[in-house]
Amino acid sequence: MGKHKNVETKHFLADIPKGDETEPDYMPLARGILSIGSEGDENVEEFAYYDGDGTPESDVISVKKNHPVEGHFYDDEPVHLKIREKEFGTGDERKCLYKQVRSTGETLIGVATLLDINTTGGPAEEYAPLACTISWDKKPEITNGDDGEGTP
Repeated sequence: MGKHKNVETKHFLADIPKGDETEPDYMPLARGILSIGSEGDENVEEFAYYDGDGTPESDVISVKKNHPVEGHFYDDEPVHLKIREKEFGTGDERKCLYKQVRSTGETLIGVATLLDINTTGGPAEEYAPLACTISWDKKPEITNGDDGEGTP
C-alpha cells in the first residue's frame, strides 16, 4: 500500500522512569487531537571548495524534529492532564518520553521536551485548546517493527 493516512501513525507520551521503574507507562495522544505536525529544524553550513565550480555545497550539521500538537483539552484525559501539569515547569520538569509508531510499523522512541503548552484561552464559543510542541532532545531510537515475517 503506497499511501497512508496520518491517523495510522500513533503517538504516545510517558514520564521518564525513575529508579527501579523499567517500563514507561505510555499514554496515547489521540482523543481530542486534531493534528500533529512534523517540522524540521536543521543547522546547515555551506562551503565552496576549489575542487568544484565555486557553487557552495550544503552540509547538514544537525537535525532537530519538532511535532506541533493541536486539539481540544479534555479534563478527564490522562495525557492531557500530564501536558497541563508541565505547563509552568522548567528544565527537567518539561521532559518526557515520546513514542511514535508509524503506519509502516517503524517505531521511534526518545526523550523529548514539551514546548509552548497551552490548555486554556480563545474565543468564548470555542472549546478549550490543547496545544504544545513535542521536540526531540536528540535523535530517537528507531526500530523497524518487522518481526522478519513482514508483520510489525
